[in-house]
Amino acid sequence: MAIKDNKSNTSNQPKVMIFNKNNYMMTAISLAIVVLGFILMSGTEGDIYDFRRTVIAPIVVIAGFGVGIFAIFYKKK
Repeated sequence: MAIKDNKSNTSNQPKVMIFNKNNYMMTAISLAIVVLGFILMSGTEGDIYDFRRTVIAPIVVIAGFGVGIFAIFYKKK
C-alpha cells in the first residue's frame, strides 16, 4: 500500500486561468449573436416561411455557435 505524501506538488505553483478576458468577451458576443438569431426567428406577424425566418436567422445562429467554439479554442500567443 502506498503512503500518501502530505505535501501537495501544486501548492507552490501559481494558479493559471484557462480562459482570459478575451475568451469571456468572445463568449458573450457569441451568446448575443445566438440571441439575435432567435429574435430574428421569432415573431407573430408575417409568413412563417419568410426568408428572414428560414434562411437569415439560422445562418446567424450557426455563426454565433461558430464564434462560441472559436472563443473556447482561442489562445493568445
